[in-house]
Amino acid sequence: MLTLRRSAERGHANHGWLDSFHTFSFANYYDPSHMGFGALRVINDDRIAAGRGFGTHGHRDMEIITYVLDGAIAHKDSMGSGSTIQPGNVQRMSAGRGVMHSEFNPRADKETHMLQIWIEPNVTGIAPEYEEKAFTDAQKRGRLQAVVSGDGIDGSMTIHQDVRLYAGLFDGDESATLELAPGRRAWVHVARGSLTVNGVALAVGDAVAISDETRVALSGGDSAEVLVFDLA
Repeated sequence: MLTLRRSAERGHANHGWLDSFHTFSFANYYDPSHMGFGALRVINDDRIAAGRGFGTHGHRDMEIITYVLDGAIAHKDSMGSGSTIQPGNVQRMSAGRGVMHSEFNPRADKETHMLQIWIEPNVTGIAPEYEEKAFTDAQKRGRLQAVVSGDGIDGSMTIHQDVRLYAGLFDGDESATLELAPGRRAWVHVARGSLTVNGVALAVGDAVAISDETRVALSGGDSAEVLVFDLA
């Protein structure tokens, strides 16, 4: 079964310095029919103005993934971690029993476009953790590259949940298939461009929930960048 979530149906908040689309209920956007999908709780499609960002704030008991599409985001946290995340680099932070952090667009002349993803963990109260890793375009070109997972598959970063998050780049005749084990389901989010998922055409910002199917089939990409979540 395929359930579409079109880009225009998402929640939207424009704060001037932050223009954000919410796939699932978040902050002042509440929709009881879109509270998450399995352990996947948040996909925020954020555009942050030059020189602006999120001041220091706290999280706990959440797996937080930052995926930068354009520009950069400077991160600092109470664990002593600090870096500037560029496109191709993926950040994961296990908030655990509590962490404070800030996120700031360090560019004075360019907007930052990023996805912030929250996944509910399968363990609570642990010490917070931070990790960042680069995944090249070559690793994602015409295939699905695992970037975070519960088991560290294919060089991915490890999170505290039975979820695998894949990223891929598809254009022209490039295609890929992800087999879904019995009892598994998938969420596919188009971050850039367009492509076809299990025969359904998706444009930028669109998503599809896939349940009771044996595979995720991606094809017909037009400058597409896609995230695929394999979930229990």
